[in-house]
Amino acid sequence: MTELPLATRATDLVGSVIDSSTSLLASQQHDIVRFAMGSPAPEAVPADTLRQIAQVELGRPDAYDYAATEGDPRLRDAVLGLLDDTPDRTSPERLLITAGGMQGLDLAFKLFVDPGDLVVVESPTYTNGSATALSYQAELLEVPVDDDGMQVDTLEEMVTRAGRTPKAIYAIPTFQNPSGASMSVQRRERLLELTREWGSVLIDDDPYGLLRFEGDDVPSLHALADGDPLVFSVRTFSKIVGPGLRVGWVDADPSLQQLLINAKQAMDTCTNLPLQRLVAGFLEGGHLQGHLDVQRAAYHERKRAMQDALTEHFAGLARWTDPEGGFFLWVTFETGVDTEALFETALAEGVAYIPGNAFSPSKRFPDALRLCFASSTPERIQEGVARLRRAVDSIRQR
Repeated sequence: MTELPLATRATDLVGSVIDSSTSLLASQQHDIVRFAMGSPAPEAVPADTLRQIAQVELGRPDAYDYAATEGDPRLRDAVLGLLDDTPDRTSPERLLITAGGMQGLDLAFKLFVDPGDLVVVESPTYTNGSATALSYQAELLEVPVDDDGMQVDTLEEMVTRAGRTPKAIYAIPTFQNPSGASMSVQRRERLLELTREWGSVLIDDDPYGLLRFEGDDVPSLHALADGDPLVFSVRTFSKIVGPGLRVGWVDADPSLQQLLINAKQAMDTCTNLPLQRLVAGFLEGGHLQGHLDVQRAAYHERKRAMQDALTEHFAGLARWTDPEGGFFLWVTFETGVDTEALFETALAEGVAYIPGNAFSPSKRFPDALRLCFASSTPERIQEGVARLRRAVDSIRQR
């Protein structure tokens, strides 16, 4: 059999356990409480409003043309207006519309990472983010996360031991995926200092920042950087409007604009214009703020429901995080439950989650798992956690 002449980077394409779970769950025939995917519940998507907007926007023939690579002018203006009264205020020459946050991450790693470059990632971290770095043949340095986010002091020590500075630092500073933790202001400021000292690019991935339902606002890395060209910010509408839209943006130094356009043109020419127009209509109509208010209240209720259910079923057996926003709880078992081995039993029992090892390229979290509270009602959350306990009891008895 002829061996295909694959590029060397092909072996570094590790894929995503999270994304693969979509197909896996679609193939199941029994009822499953879905804590796996990090997406809003169907009822959280403003489908009626989007349908009304679509009747107008998508009835225009020009909605099906190619768009400017940097983004449709209407959506660019709407995003600039959205950010205008926030600390993340920006300017047109810094803005590029992307096909979701993932394309923003791909552009960042494509522009800055060569094979063998050292890239810092949080541990645990978003699977698809680390996988994208690996696809450009980066060498990863995993830095622990605690309740205050990335342990920046530990990062400094690890870089010293490594004997070389990172080319890029990938961070999810607010309501981190998967832990739900938010980086403290002190750590954000120190991380920016290290970025400047090392000349590293800081890839600031913040899909959840608008979903705070408790606590006080923390300034974003973008705001603290105050235009520093070393900070590359990635944002998306996937978590705040609908993941299937695949519309996001990057905010980067103006000197990168033409390079970003060149790179994107080699990927997909432009982001889907009909959906850009749909998002533009949603923003122009003033719908986002009310939608966010409703979602924050719902997610707050669901987080508490999940914590209450975990306390009822897993007190003394596991511990979990207490996020002030976002989608996720990170659960760590005290008695060494192997969450990869547990997965099949849990799925048969009728509950799905993502095992902890999926969030570490070196598989550092065999006794942890991620639960998404955003996608289920409080009643379903209670049922799902009860099913998870039955699955744990089943494998422990074996």
